[in-house]
Amino acid sequence: MNQWYEELFENYGIKYDKETFVQGTIGECDFIEKEIEYNKATRILDIGCGTGRHSIELAKRGYPVIGIDLSESLLKRAKEKASEQKLQIVFQKHDARNLPYLHEFNLIIMICEGAFPLMETDEMNFQILQNASNALLLKGKLILTTLNGLFPLFHSVKDFLDSKTEEGNVKQ
Repeated sequence: MNQWYEELFENYGIKYDKETFVQGTIGECDFIEKEIEYNKATRILDIGCGTGRHSIELAKRGYPVIGIDLSESLLKRAKEKASEQKLQIVFQKHDARNLPYLHEFNLIIMICEGAFPLMETDEMNFQILQNASNALLLKGKLILTTLNGLFPLFHSVKDFLDSKTEEGNVKQ
């Protein structure tokens, strides 16, 4: 039986690529490249790769990348996109709480809530971080983004939505 977080992304691959929160890929990959000092030998693991936007962009720039996700639907879309661009990227289905890697990567990315912090408990989220740490080489780096837990304390969803115009731009 699938968990709620697996069902959430079923048949979401194409719609996912049109979401506003995925539009920063180029800038995010520019940041990643700067952090790894443009070293093309950097082995990268993209945890919670979704439809592969970072994996694909980094592979286009010449980096060896493995993308993993729990969602078959998103992985299918990632493979389609990589194939369309004639990129050889390994995309695999894995649960970030139980990864098969040990000291293999120079860089691990979890961007746009890729796996962390989507779990129900702090213990599950800790397992994800622990597995990411185990997969890193000794001097490896972890780059992740996470939800801002304070945001809902200071702003209601209604206030946030009211700040938008019909065109989707934030009012000044």
